[in-house]
Amino acid sequence: MSVSPAEGADYLRRCRRILDEVRDAEETLRGSRSKPQGLLRVDVPVAFGRYLLLPALPEFTRRYPAIDLDVRLNDRVVDLVAERVDVALRVGTLQHAGLVARRVAQMNIVTCASPTYLADHGEPGTPDDLRSHRLLALTPGRWRLAGVELRAPYTAKRLRLHFAMQFNTAEAPIIAAAAGLGITRMADLLVAEYVGRGELQLILGKYAIPGPPISLVYPSAGHQSPKVRVFSDFAADLLRRWHDSVQQRLQPTADLATPAE
Repeated sequence: MSVSPAEGADYLRRCRRILDEVRDAEETLRGSRSKPQGLLRVDVPVAFGRYLLLPALPEFTRRYPAIDLDVRLNDRVVDLVAERVDVALRVGTLQHAGLVARRVAQMNIVTCASPTYLADHGEPGTPDDLRSHRLLALTPGRWRLAGVELRAPYTAKRLRLHFAMQFNTAEAPIIAAAAGLGITRMADLLVAEYVGRGELQLILGKYAIPGPPISLVYPSAGHQSPKVRVFSDFAADLLRRWHDSVQQRLQPTADLATPAE
C-alpha cells in the first residue's frame, strides 16, 4: 500500500502521540508517589500567554522543577493530537470532538480608549456615538470577537460602523488603543492591566456584555497524567484569581460573568 508524504507525516505524528500517551499512562500508574515530571507541551493564545502565564511561570517551576515546559503562543486553533500538545487554553465555544474540556472562567467584553484619545475626540455616550469615532477591532474569526459586539438593538451592522484598523491578534488593538489610535471592544481580562495603569479608560460601561468562556482542553487519552493535572490546576487557579482581581478593578461590570466552578 502506497501513501503520500502528507499521509506519512500525519501517521508519524499520531504514532508519536501514542508513545507520549503510553508514557503518560505509565506515570499515572505509578500513582501519587510519582512526582510530576517530563516534558509538558502547552498552547495558549498570545495575549493570555503574555499577561497571565509567562509572569506566573517562576511560581510554577518552583513548585514543579521536574517538569520541562514547551510553551507555544498561538492565536490559531491547533490540532492537539497532530501537534502533540498536552494542554491548551481555548477561548470560546469548543468545536472539536474527542477532546476533554474544563471550563475555568468567562470574560466580559468592555469598551475602552486612552484618556488622550477621549480628551481629543470626546467620550461617546451611547453606541450610536461610535459612528463618529476611530474604531479598532480584531479581524473576522478571531475569538468570535470581530468588530464590535453589543446588546440588541445595537449591532455593528445596524450602526454601520467603520473600523479604522483591524488586527489579527487580540493584543494589537489593546496596544493601539493605549497609544491613542481609537476605541476598542475587548475582553476585560486583557485590558485590566492597562486600565489599572491609567493607559486605558473604560467607557460605555452599561453596554458591557458577557463574553466567551475560557477552557482548558486536553487530548482525551492523556489528561489524567500527573504533569497535565498539576499544570491544569495551576492554570485554573491562576485564571480564577486574575478574574477576581479584574472584577474588583472594573466595577460595575463584575455582575456580568463569574468564574466557573
